Amino acid sequence: MENTTKDVKTAKTTKKKAKEVEKPREPKEPKKAKKAKEVEEATEEELEEVKEEALKEEAEAEAVEEAEEKPEELEEEAEEVEKPEKKELEEEIVEEKIYTIPLGRARVSPRKKRTPRAIRLLQSYIQRHMKIGAKTKGEEEEEEAGKLVISNEVNEKIWGRGIEKPPRNIRVRAVKDKEGIITVYLAEGD
Repeated sequence: MENTTKDVKTAKTTKKKAKEVEKPREPKEPKKAKKAKEVEEATEEELEEVKEEALKEEAEAEAVEEAEEKPEELEEEAEEVEKPEKKELEEEIVEEKIYTIPLGRARVSPRKKRTPRAIRLLQSYIQRHMKIGAKTKGEEEEEEAGKLVISNEVNEKIWGRGIEKPPRNIRVRAVKDKEGIITVYLAEGD
C-alpha cells in the first residue's frame, strides 16, 4: 500500500510541474501601466504646486509694493493698536506674587489619589496666601471657587508624571486682577 500512495503523490506532483512548464509567465503589464499613471499624476501635481507657488509669490510682491507706498500710515495704525492693549493689561493686574508651594503632603495619600490632592493643596495654599478664603456672611463656596483659576501650564506640570508621582514642590506666579480673580501661572524660570 505504501508504494501506491507514493505513486499517486508523484503523479500529482508531475502534473503540477508539467502545468508550470507549459505556462510560461507573462510579464505583468498592469503594474507598468500603474507606474506610468503614477508618473503622469506626479507631474500634474508638480505643475499645480509650481502654479500655486507662483501665485503666492505674486501676492507677496503686491503686498510688499503696497507696504512700500504707505509705510508711515501702517506704522501709525500699528502703534495705535498696540498702546490700548498694553494699558489694559497693566490696569488689570492689582497684585502679583511668586510662591514656592510644597506639595509633599500629597505623598501621604494613596498612590492613585496623589496628584488630585496636590491640586487641592495648591488651591488651598493660594487661597490662604492671597486672602480669597476670608468668608463673609452670605458668600458661598461656589463663588470662591470661581475666583481662583489655575493655568494649563501649571496643571500640566503637576500632572506631567502621572497620577502617582506629583512633584514635591512647585514654583508659581499668582496674579490678582481688579475683579478679584486670581490666576496661577508657572514662575518664569520653570
